[in-house]
Amino acid sequence: MLTPEQLRDITESPYKADFPLLAKHPEIVFLDSAATAQRPACVLDAERTFYETMNANPLRGLYRLSVEATESIEAARARIASFIGAVDGTGKPQASQIVFTRNASESLNLVARTLPQVVGLGPGDDVVISIMEHHSNIIPWQQVCAATGANLVYLRLDDDFTITQDEVEAKIGPAAKIVSVTHVSNVLGVENDVAAIAARAHQMGAKMVVDGAQSVPHLSIDVKALGCDLLAFSAHKMGGPMGIGVLWGTSELLDAMPPFLTGGEMIDSVTETSAVWAPVPQKFEAGTQDAAGSYAFDAALAYLQDHDMAALETREHLLATYLTDQLAALDFVHVIGPADGARHVGAVAFNVEGVHPHDVASILDMGNVCIRAGHHCAQPLLAYLGESSTCRASIAFYNDKQDIDALVEGLKTVWQVFNGS
Repeated sequence: MLTPEQLRDITESPYKADFPLLAKHPEIVFLDSAATAQRPACVLDAERTFYETMNANPLRGLYRLSVEATESIEAARARIASFIGAVDGTGKPQASQIVFTRNASESLNLVARTLPQVVGLGPGDDVVISIMEHHSNIIPWQQVCAATGANLVYLRLDDDFTITQDEVEAKIGPAAKIVSVTHVSNVLGVENDVAAIAARAHQMGAKMVVDGAQSVPHLSIDVKALGCDLLAFSAHKMGGPMGIGVLWGTSELLDAMPPFLTGGEMIDSVTETSAVWAPVPQKFEAGTQDAAGSYAFDAALAYLQDHDMAALETREHLLATYLTDQLAALDFVHVIGPADGARHVGAVAFNVEGVHPHDVASILDMGNVCIRAGHHCAQPLLAYLGESSTCRASIAFYNDKQDIDALVEGLKTVWQVFNGS
């Protein structure tokens, strides 16, 4: 339960004016940021600025426009590296450890196609994931295990929606070669103890992969503190453009991994019978990159840094707590996940008694309240929880108490429509 002072802190949002869609349409209550975030004006401006002032193919030209386009990509890499704590002992960003992809899903597919070759994955080996993974961190590993004869092992939740240390030690043993776990569940909003899981993985000689799609937008990330070897996330969940993803990895591992896609700009030299790969990160970036998207993502991260990620994280913590408390106060709503709102990072799943989530979302939309309904690309998790689909409300720092209150009033309307009282 929030204090009166905390409630005052989230009563109104000082950020909505920065987001054109929200500013122009104050009637919209956007509670689907776990799917994609809104974009601040500076990001929209940056994308246009790129095309108006430096539109050229990066890496391929020696003329000024091409050089500026290339420099914009490298500046974005450096900011991303700094944002996630990928720095050397002097604090210098390790920009070469940042690989651009289209999204977190592509980053995870890149890892699934290349990392098994590095670790020598084969029959009898284990790939360990959790039951709460997004399909993007399940299907690639299913295919890898089918092709190599390795075992796909699942970390499961206890009744408190926690992957316990006992479970970690039981499932990650000497046979483990790869461990790939989400940092924050896109359904439950639960944060996993990635550092502890990574420590066990490394103790057993395995590589640790983290799906950060739902954590990097909401939490202060330090890849060294997490102890991971590879981290995947997307720009569009952080106020950046769609179509830009990131894969971070240690230099040693990225150097060892073979290319995922081949073609232009990922080579150093080519003969009729062979090729020499370009150094990392270009080795993984075949073809023309979305330079404008990278430039706009740089602007999105600058916006977050200017507003202090720690302060934004605190605000979202209060919003998630208020959201969970308000949903739990409705006797016809069942919150799926921890009762403690402080344990929800960004997202809260719930169902309305006797009403299908699609109907809930449709009726809420009639009142301009936007939530998600369905299986959230996490069908194994929902099956494990005994659910076929759920509603999901997800917040970002630009939300406020009024948005959550509008959701609650909308849910009361849903109940009245189906029950008449």
